[in-house]
Amino acid sequence: MSLLSSSRRAPGGSHVTARPSRVPVGRVLAWIYVGAVLAVTIFPFYWILRTALSSNDALSRDPQSLAPVGLTLSGFGRVLGLVHGNATGTLSALDSGDLLLYLRNSTLYASLMTVLVIFCSTTAAYAFARLYWRGRDLVFSLFLVALMVPGIMSMLPNFVLIKDLGLLNTFPGLILPGALFSAFNIFFLRQFMLGLPTEIDEAARIDGAGPIRALFSVTIPMTTGPITTLTILTFINTWNEYFWPLLVTNDKSTEPLTVGLASFQQNAPTVSPDWGGLMAATLVAALPMLLVFVVFGRRIVNSIGFTGIR
Repeated sequence: MSLLSSSRRAPGGSHVTARPSRVPVGRVLAWIYVGAVLAVTIFPFYWILRTALSSNDALSRDPQSLAPVGLTLSGFGRVLGLVHGNATGTLSALDSGDLLLYLRNSTLYASLMTVLVIFCSTTAAYAFARLYWRGRDLVFSLFLVALMVPGIMSMLPNFVLIKDLGLLNTFPGLILPGALFSAFNIFFLRQFMLGLPTEIDEAARIDGAGPIRALFSVTIPMTTGPITTLTILTFINTWNEYFWPLLVTNDKSTEPLTVGLASFQQNAPTVSPDWGGLMAATLVAALPMLLVFVVFGRRIVNSIGFTGIR
């Protein structure tokens, strides 16, 4: 018998030669593509970590090294206020531990914004999906038009309004323009609520429950998946918001972390940039959002796929 081929006896007594297994080319190409995309996605985070663990002097001598140069944790010490000053002659806006203040501002800003946005979006979606009133479909069509309007178009009117109300450099000025209306969130929740059985509302009305009680006792408990998804996405988007806080705040007491990182390096032409400290601050700022997405990423994807357009 040949060593390069194998055979087996069929039930009728004849011999059948086994064909060698082939590696599917499509699957190999798919894995190569996924690996390339994963490498491109992860590499910037690795480069941030590599720079944060490097000293500024060593970076200036070997800026293209893939490994950390002059391995040190002084960058993290500077942004956390554990190390004051910088032996390399660089200036850092976070030497005194301002990062903790910016973290507090971002947490407060994102939390309050998320609570208000989710509450207003849930009540509006319930009105469009479960209540019947004249002009409901027309008003919802106007809401859909808002999805096609770029957010930058409303920045200037909102800024003028906040300025006239005297709310610059305040948390209400940061939160109010975007807290009462979110076309995407309303559309997202409405599509899910439309798929809930109508018999549930009828049973609630028979038991004497009004619309408000039915919303909080029946509809919201059945919509916890999409609401959780929108809560996470809203919190992440608010945490990463930069342009609007830059317009309405210029005080450390209200500036979120994104604006604080932008002013990390003071405008001093005689000193070199504190790349190690800047990347350490960026990593500290991004780490909470990365952890949130890693923990809840599957829930977000599953909820979006389940909600769909009905």
